[in-house]
Amino acid sequence: MGLEERVDTRNKQGKFNQTSTICKHAFSDLTHIAPLVFIYLLKACYFNGTYKATKKFRVLQEQVHLVLRNDPQPGPATFVIQCLYVLPIFDLYSEGFSHLVISALRRFLKMETSTWDSLEAKDLASQLFIDIVGGSVNHDERIVEKILEAFDIQLANIDKVMCLSAKNDCRFDTAKKFVEQYIFGLIESQSYMTAVTLLEHFSIRQSGQSFLLSMIESKQLKAADKWATFMGKPMLCVLVQEYFDRNMLKNAYEIIQKNNLRHEFPSVYHKYKESSLKKLAEKGCWDVAEARTNSNRQLLEYLVYLAMEAGYSEKVDELCDRYSLEGFLNAKVPEASLLHSRFLHLSELVVEGVVWVDEVNALHNATSHIEGCKVVGLDCEWKPNYVKGSKPNKVSIMQIASDKMVVIFDLIKLFNDIPDVLNDSLTRILQSPRILKLGYNFQCDMKQLAHSYEELECFKHYEMLLDIQNVFKEPRGGLSGLAKKILGVGLNKTRRNSNWEQRPLTQNQLEYAALDAAVLIHIFRHVRGHSQTAEGEGHVKLEWKSCIVSHMDNIKKSKKGSKKESSDAETKEDQQFS
Repeated sequence: MGLEERVDTRNKQGKFNQTSTICKHAFSDLTHIAPLVFIYLLKACYFNGTYKATKKFRVLQEQVHLVLRNDPQPGPATFVIQCLYVLPIFDLYSEGFSHLVISALRRFLKMETSTWDSLEAKDLASQLFIDIVGGSVNHDERIVEKILEAFDIQLANIDKVMCLSAKNDCRFDTAKKFVEQYIFGLIESQSYMTAVTLLEHFSIRQSGQSFLLSMIESKQLKAADKWATFMGKPMLCVLVQEYFDRNMLKNAYEIIQKNNLRHEFPSVYHKYKESSLKKLAEKGCWDVAEARTNSNRQLLEYLVYLAMEAGYSEKVDELCDRYSLEGFLNAKVPEASLLHSRFLHLSELVVEGVVWVDEVNALHNATSHIEGCKVVGLDCEWKPNYVKGSKPNKVSIMQIASDKMVVIFDLIKLFNDIPDVLNDSLTRILQSPRILKLGYNFQCDMKQLAHSYEELECFKHYEMLLDIQNVFKEPRGGLSGLAKKILGVGLNKTRRNSNWEQRPLTQNQLEYAALDAAVLIHIFRHVRGHSQTAEGEGHVKLEWKSCIVSHMDNIKKSKKGSKKESSDAETKEDQQFS
C-alpha cells in the first residue's frame, strides 16, 4: 500500500487528466473499515501529499467519492455521518475534511443512492444536528448549513428524533422551538447569513423589519438581501426604501432590478441612473455615460446638463445635435461666469500661450526654447479604450510647460513623419541633467510612452525627475485636488477622456492639455516660494529635493528601473533651483 501513486482527476469539462504524485492510500476495499480509521488515512494522505492545498482537496474529494461507491457499511450516507461524528477529534483538519466528505457525498447522491440508507442517514443527521446545537459535538455553523442541505433535514425529521431520543431533557416541546432558539443565538452573535439560511431552510418567517435593519446596520447586506427575498415583496420594498434613505443607491437599484420593482420605485431607479452618470462624467468617461443612457431622453438631458455644468461646450453641442435636444439646451444654459469661477484657467498661468508642434521647424524651435529652461512640467494624453482586455491606444500628445508657454508635441504625426528628429529632440530634453522635469504620477505616462513608441530611445531613459505627487503625498483628489489646495482652485477634468487622436484638437482640448503641464510649474513655485514650508501641511517642511530621481531607466524587463537619489543630485539642485 504505497503512498506515492498516480491519481486521475477530472477537469472542468468532466474529462480525466492524469496527474503525478499525490500521496494516497490504496482505498481498494473499505467495505468494513471504521470511519475513524478512514479519516486517519485521509489525514495521512493529505499531510504527505506533494500538491498545494486546493489541488489536494480536489484529488482527495475524488478519492472519497470512489470510497462511497465502494459500498462502505452500513451505507454511503450513513458512513459520512459517522465520519462527521469523529472528525472533531482531528482538530485543525476537522472543518476542511467535513467540507470534503459532505461535498463528495452530494456528488455521489446525484448519481446513485439507496433509499434505505438515505432514510437511516437522515435520522442520524438529524441527531447530529441536535448534538451540535446541544454542544456535545463541535462543528462550525457552516458545516451545520451543509449537513441540513445535504441530507434535506426538515423540522419533522428533528421532531421525530427528539421524540425517540432519551437523551433530550425536553426543554423544547417542539422541534421548531428548538431550532428557533438556535437561530436566535446566531442572531445575537451577528452570524446573520447562517441565521437567514436556516430560517429559509426551515421556512420560519417570524423575524421582521427590526431584524432586517440590524443586518443593514451591521453591513451584512448579502444576508439582508437574502432575507428580504425570502420574505417576499413587502419586505423587499422595505429594504429598497431603507437603502434609498441611507443614500445606498446602488444597493437599492440592484434589488429593484433583480426583483422587477421598477414601477414601485421609479424615482429611486432614475436617481441611481443619474448618480451613475454623474460619477462617469466626473471621471471624464462621457462616451460610456452616453451609452448608459440607452437613448432615454430624460437621462440624456441630465447628461447634457452635467456637460454644461462642467463647461464642456463641445460635448453639449455634440449631444444636442445627435439627439435633437436644442429646445432643452435653450432652456437650460447655465451662466458662463458661474462656470468660469469654478475652475483654474490657462490664462491665469501662461503668458505667451500654447504652441502646437507637428513639423520639423516647430520641433527645432520648441526644443531650443525648452533647453534654455531650468524647470519644466510634463504630461501626456491618449485616447481612452473602453474595450476590456484590449491594448491601450498610443500616446497622442506630450505637453511640456515652461514659465512662459506650453509646447504640445503631436507625437503621432511627428513619429510618422520624422522619427529620428523627434527622438533626438526629446532625448536632449528628457535625458538632460540640467533640466528638472516635473510630473504628477508620471511613471504611468512613462510606461505608456515606452509601450507606444518602442523604437524610440528617448523614452527609455530619464534624467532629473520630480514627481509632485511624492512631495505632497496627496491621498485623494489627484492633481486637481492638489491645485485646489495649493492655488485655491481645482482643474476641470471633464475632457480627460476625450478623443485625443482627432485633428485638429478643439481649443478646449488644447487648453485642458496645456493646463495640466503648466499647473505643475506653479505648484512647484509654491514649494520653493514659502521657505519650503506649506501652510496646508501644518507648517511642515516639504523635502522636495529628496524626492528628485536623478536617473531612471524605463525598461520593460526591469520592474524597479534604475534610481539614484544621491547627495550629488541634491548638490545640483542647490546650484540650479535654489
